[in-house]
Amino acid sequence: MDSRDYEDRRGKQTEDLIHIPLVPGEPDKVTYIGALLPEPWKGKIISFLQENEDVFAWTVADMPGIDPQSITHKLNVDPERKTVKQKKRNFAPERQEAINQEVDKLLEA
Repeated sequence: MDSRDYEDRRGKQTEDLIHIPLVPGEPDKVTYIGALLPEPWKGKIISFLQENEDVFAWTVADMPGIDPQSITHKLNVDPERKTVKQKKRNFAPERQEAINQEVDKLLEA
């Protein structure tokens, strides 16, 4: 399926997603699949994902042998330069709530 079937031109999700728990009893280990998938495919994909949940990297500890230098994000900032605070942007309330939720997830990680 073309990616345009899932997102409109502004990048908004156009299809509902189905929440798939991959590991029973571990609510943080989930993924999502498209609700518009044909019924026979949904079951096959869900079974495949649950059978192969061990290939998902949930934490850094799940990726042994990978040098942390290759997965660590660093900003290319000149320490000699003065930092500049960006102007506050105002968003629609529903977008602001989505932003806050994403920021909370990142801070918890």
